[in-house]
Amino acid sequence: MKKLFFIAAAFIVTAGAMAQTKPDDVAKFNTNKYDFGKVKQNVPAVYSFEITNTSNKPLVIENAHATCGCTVPEWQKDPILPGKTTKIKVQYNAANLNHFDKQVFVKFAGVEEEKVLAITGEVLPAEAFDTWTKEEAAKAAAAEKTTKSKSKGKNKSGK
Repeated sequence: MKKLFFIAAAFIVTAGAMAQTKPDDVAKFNTNKYDFGKVKQNVPAVYSFEITNTSNKPLVIENAHATCGCTVPEWQKDPILPGKTTKIKVQYNAANLNHFDKQVFVKFAGVEEEKVLAITGEVLPAEAFDTWTKEEAAKAAAAEKTTKSKSKGKNKSGK
């Protein structure tokens, strides 16, 4: 009898846990991860994740926090109405050189599990970033020039 009671209790607990709402059940995010690419040291990198309320009830962002103080999320405190969109702005201070990979945890009211968002990139010293930017601009100009010269020789039929 005790075994039967234990099995029934385990089944009820498991079924209850499986029925809990998850963040993706109530909200749709434009992306879960954003890559800044290369960023200049001491120039904050900012990205806004878009969130759409996919539920039929107002959705409240209860809290958002990052893995360290170098990353600061900002969000709307008002409820997000069904079908409406808001943004969580995430700012990384870019003080430390090298690759970064940070997480932001978003907690919705009434939802047990937190949604994990991520930002990544590489912080370069100012001089190296400026050099890289000039090189990328030169590559883009060369590519555009090549494209124009190829299309210049074609007639309207593409020949």
